[in-house]
Amino acid sequence: MPDTLTLNGGNDALNGNINRATAKSSSKKVPNPDTEAKESRNPGSPLTLPPGFTPEKYAEFISAVQLIVGKENVDLITDAAQLIHEHYTDPSKAHDMHNVVEKTYFVASAVLCPRDVKDIQDIMRLCNQFEMPVWPFSIGRNTGYGGAAPRLPGSIGLDLGKHMNKVLEVNVEGAFALVEPGVTFFDLHDYLVKNNLRDQLWVDVPDVGGGSIIGNAVERGVGYTPYGDHWMMHCGMEIVLPSGELIRTGMGALPDPSRPHSEGLRPDQVPGNRAWQLFNYGFGPYNDGIFSQSNLGIVTKMGIWLMPNPRGYQAYLITLPKDEDLSKALDIIRPLRLQMVLQNVPTLRHILLDAAYSGNKKSYTDKDEPLNDEELDSIAKKLKLGRWNFYGAVYGPEPVRNVLWSTIKQAFSTIEGAKFILPEETTEHPVLQTRSGTLQGIPSLDELAWVNWQPNGAHLFFSPIAKITGEDGMLQYSMTKKRCKEAGIDFIGTFTIGMREMHHIVCIVFDRYNKAKRDRAHWLIRTLIQDAAEHGWGEYRTHLALMDQIADTYCFNDNAQMKLNETIKNALDPKGILAPGKNGVWPSNYDKDAWRISAPDAF
Repeated sequence: MPDTLTLNGGNDALNGNINRATAKSSSKKVPNPDTEAKESRNPGSPLTLPPGFTPEKYAEFISAVQLIVGKENVDLITDAAQLIHEHYTDPSKAHDMHNVVEKTYFVASAVLCPRDVKDIQDIMRLCNQFEMPVWPFSIGRNTGYGGAAPRLPGSIGLDLGKHMNKVLEVNVEGAFALVEPGVTFFDLHDYLVKNNLRDQLWVDVPDVGGGSIIGNAVERGVGYTPYGDHWMMHCGMEIVLPSGELIRTGMGALPDPSRPHSEGLRPDQVPGNRAWQLFNYGFGPYNDGIFSQSNLGIVTKMGIWLMPNPRGYQAYLITLPKDEDLSKALDIIRPLRLQMVLQNVPTLRHILLDAAYSGNKKSYTDKDEPLNDEELDSIAKKLKLGRWNFYGAVYGPEPVRNVLWSTIKQAFSTIEGAKFILPEETTEHPVLQTRSGTLQGIPSLDELAWVNWQPNGAHLFFSPIAKITGEDGMLQYSMTKKRCKEAGIDFIGTFTIGMREMHHIVCIVFDRYNKAKRDRAHWLIRTLIQDAAEHGWGEYRTHLALMDQIADTYCFNDNAQMKLNETIKNALDPKGILAPGKNGVWPSNYDKDAWRISAPDAF
C-alpha cells in the first residue's frame, strides 16, 4: 500500500474511493486506516470513524458529549447522503463544499454545537480523555480553502458559530468591537446600522460578507478599506487551550478592579480590562501570533478595531487595455501605496474575474478550452473593461480626496488608453457598483457569482506573496497562465495590494462533479506551489489538501520553523487532539508522512 493518499479513477463524486496509507512507524503513531475498515462499520456509526476508534469506543464518546451539550447539539454524520450542503448561503458543517479530492474524504464524524465557553472547555477535557481529534470552525464558509471540513478525516467538528454569535460590545470612543466566533461581517454591519452607529464606525469587509470576523482574522484574511489587514486590526483574544484551560491575551490578562464584581461568575463571564481592545501587547511575550492559522487554541472572543467614518469617500475604476499593462500598473502602484496615496487595499483584477461576475463561460463562448488573447480582448470590449481593471477608493474630506484622486489619475495616465470611471457616472459596470459598497465596509454576496464560470462551480485559491513590482507580477502571471493552459483551465485572478507586498489570488474554478476536471485543478495547484517555491514565493493560506506541501516549502535551515511549531504543539497539546495536521503541523503521535495527500497523475 502506498505511503501517500492517491486518487483513483472513479467518476462518482460520492463514491469515496480513496486509497489510504497505513502508518509506517511504531504503535505510538496514530495510523491512517484502510478503506476496508471504514466499509465494515456498524449500521448507524459514522461515515468515517476517527483513527484509532472502534464503533463501541466512539459510541461511548458520543454518549458522554451529549451530556455536555445536549443531544440536540450533536449531529452524527453517518451517510454520504448527508453531504448535500454545497452553497455559501447554506454551508456544510461536515465536509468540503469545493472538494478537490473525493467528497467523502475530508469529512467529520459528527458536529458538536457548544452553547458557551464552558461547553468548549468540557468538550476539550473529554476529548483529551478519549484522545478524540477535534476540528473547530466558526461558520464553515472558508470556501476555496476547505470550509468546515477537518484536515484529519473522522475528527469531531466543533461548530462555534451556531450559539456563540453575539456582538458583546461596540465602543465608539475606542472604535472597536468585541465579538464571538459566530458574528459575521453582515452581523456586525447590521448591528452598527440598527444602533445608529454606522455614521460613526465602519467594519472592514472581505469580498463576501457571510464569514466569521474571528475566523477570517485568525486565518489572516483581508478586506479592502484602510483597515483591510484583519489580523493587524484584531486586539485581544480569549482562548480555550487544548487542555480546556482559558486564557486572555494582551491587556486581557490583567483584571480590571473598576469593572463589576466577578463573584459567582465563570472566568469567561468576567468583564475584561478596559484596555483589552486598545493595546495589543500587554506585558511579556506576545502570544497572539501562535493562535493564528494554528492548532494551539480555540478563540472564543476577539476584539476588532473599527474604522472611524472618514467623512468622505469616493470609489473608482481604472481600466487598462493591454495585458502587458500589468507590469506598468504595479510599478505605479508601489510608491503610491508606500506613500499612502493609495489609502486602502486596492485590487488589480483580470478581465475574466469581472467577466465571470457577469455571466458563466457559456454566455461568452461555446469552447471548453482556455480562452485566447483575441477572445479575452473581445470580452473586454463587450463589457467596456480593460484586460486588467484597478479598483480603489479615496477617503477623507473633499479637499483631501481631490488631491489624492488627482495624484492617482496623473500617475495612471502614463499608461496609454487607461480610462477613469466613477460608480455614479455609469450603470454599465456592475463590479464597480459592488466594489463601491465593499470599499466603504458594506458587505454583500455579489462576488459569489464568478464561481459559476464553470457548471457545478467549485474553486481553489492559489495565493502566493511577492514584492509589488512589475517584474514579479508579470513573472507570476505568465507562469500561472502557462500552467492554467496546460491544465485546460481559464486563468482567473487578481492582485491584492498590501502595504509592501501583494497577494496574487488565482481563482481555480472547476466542475466539482467531474473527476477529470477536479484532478486537473488539483494537479494545477500542486504544480503552481512547486513553481512558486522555485522562485522564492510562498503561499499565505491554502486548502486542506495542500497544507503539507506548502509547509514543506518553508524549509529554511532544515525546517527549523516547523520544528519550533511542532515543539510548541506537543507542549500545549500532548495528546494531539486539536486540529491535527492543520497547516502541516502534526503532533508527535501522528505519522505525518502516512497522512500526506499526493497529486493525481499528470495528464
